[in-house]
Amino acid sequence: MTLKTHNLGCLKGDRLLFSGLTLQAEAGMILRVAGGNGAGKSSLLRILAGLAAPESGSIEWAGRPVEADRDGFRRCLFYLGHAAAAHELLSPCENLRWACACAGEPQSDRNLYVALEQVGLTREMDMPLRMLSQGQRRRASLARLFLSAQRPLWLLDEPFAALDVDAVERVAQAVQAHCARGGTTVLTTHQDAPFSQAIASLDLGDYA
Repeated sequence: MTLKTHNLGCLKGDRLLFSGLTLQAEAGMILRVAGGNGAGKSSLLRILAGLAAPESGSIEWAGRPVEADRDGFRRCLFYLGHAAAAHELLSPCENLRWACACAGEPQSDRNLYVALEQVGLTREMDMPLRMLSQGQRRRASLARLFLSAQRPLWLLDEPFAALDVDAVERVAQAVQAHCARGGTTVLTTHQDAPFSQAIASLDLGDYA
């Protein structure tokens, strides 16, 4: 399935971040959104996820305007924001269980353990989040990746931020496995990610 935008524009306050933006992300593809600080990378992902409205333009998924079936589109996507929605007093396991339940995808204890194992957090899985490092908190959020294989569209805002080399490698492998299954990934990153497949790039500077 393919994600497309047509002449998308984004206004933040009284500043036009980008306009006339047209992108196409197909099944099996990793699309990296590039641009300087304040160019609108996070804003674009929020618009694609339906969390913010564009100033102009439209979005299509699988050949249909997303507005024609907004709920159906949301069931197809997994969005990871740069600032994770998590409770500081809950553990990584409790936060992960809550997030999956809110998404309508309750998970077994075994599935939660395996997902946290993938991000190297089994020893910390029952500790309050406020006791963990920034990198460990980020990994706790990224555990959702390993429970979202059924969602064909991944929108990831700075998924490699605050991660060590091993965690970056694991996340990159998860993204590539998702695309190998026919999924589509749109992401932002300031880092060079260790992808073994070719990735496409969209520079928001071209639409400023």
